[in-house]
Amino acid sequence: MADSTLISTPFTAASTAEDVLRGLDLTGVRAIVTGSSSGIGAETARALAAAGAEVTLAVRNTAAGEAVAESIRESTGSMRPRVAPLDLADPATVAQFAEAWRGPLHLLINNAGVVTGGLERTREGWEVQFATNHLGHFALAAGLHGALALGASDRGPARIVAVSSTAHMRSGIDFDDLHFAHRSYDPQIAYAQSKTANSLFAVEATRRWAANGIVANAVNPGGVSTGLQRNFTPQQRQSLEAAEAAGVFTYKTVEQGAATSIVAAVWPAFGHSGGHYLDDAQEAYPVPNDVDLAQHPHGVKEWALDPDLARRLWTVSTDLLSV
Repeated sequence: MADSTLISTPFTAASTAEDVLRGLDLTGVRAIVTGSSSGIGAETARALAAAGAEVTLAVRNTAAGEAVAESIRESTGSMRPRVAPLDLADPATVAQFAEAWRGPLHLLINNAGVVTGGLERTREGWEVQFATNHLGHFALAAGLHGALALGASDRGPARIVAVSSTAHMRSGIDFDDLHFAHRSYDPQIAYAQSKTANSLFAVEATRRWAANGIVANAVNPGGVSTGLQRNFTPQQRQSLEAAEAAGVFTYKTVEQGAATSIVAAVWPAFGHSGGHYLDDAQEAYPVPNDVDLAQHPHGVKEWALDPDLARRLWTVSTDLLSV
C-alpha cells in the first residue's frame, strides 16, 4: 500500500542502528534514552554514543544501567554515558529527574515500557501499563520541555521519539475507563491502549510544541525478544506465537529493533515534521480502525493518529498528573 506522500528512507526492516548512523557525527548532541539498561534501549544508547552523542541512561535499575554504561564505553571507546534513576510509574521521581536536568536537550527517546500479566496499580490507582508507558513519559517530556526548547535554539529542531508497538492495533483509548475500574482486565488490551497513547502523544506534542522547535514521532521497533516479555502469561505467549505464525511479524535482532528509533532520531525529514508513526524505518500507512492486525501488520490505525483524540488524551493526562 504505497503512498508517495509518506516519508520514506533508504533503510529496511533488516537495517541496524549502526547502518542508520554510519557516517554521522553526533558530537554535541545531548540525548536521554529511557529504559536503556537492557534490550532495544541499551542498543539505542550504544549506537548514539558510538556516533559521538552525550547520552544519559534513564533507568529504574541503576546498577544495571551502570553496567550498560561501562559496556558502551568499552565497546565504542566513546564517552561513558551518564546514568540517572527514573521510575516512570512514580510521578515524584519523574519530576526529580526533570528538575535535575541542566542545559539543553536535543533528543529524548521514550523507549521504556512494561508488560504485566495481571492488573497492577500505582499508588495513585492508575493501571500500571498506562501509567508507565504513557503517563510517565508524558510527564517526563513536559518536565523537559524547557530543555528541549533550549536544545532547539542551540542546534535546530529537538526531537522526541515515542516507542510504540504493533500492539496499538488491538485497542484505541477507552476514555470512559482508562484504568479498568469497570471493565474486566485484559493485559493485552491495556498494553495496546498504552501504545496507542504513545502515538497520540507524538501527534499532539508536535502540534503544541513545533513552534518551539520540538517535534515528536512514534515508532514501532518490530518483534524483538527482550526482557519485556518476561511477565507474559501463557495466553500472551500463545497470542505472540500465533501472530508470528500468521506473518504479523518476524523476529528482529536488537540491533535491527533499535534502527527505527534511530531513524526518527536522526533522519532529516523527521526533524522538521512530527506526528508520524514509523514502521521498519519508514513512515507507516494509515489503515481503518476495523481492519484486522494480520491484514496490515505494518500500518497504523487511524485511532493512533487522530488529532481530536490526541488533544483529548493530552487534556486527560494533564489533569491526572496536574502537570
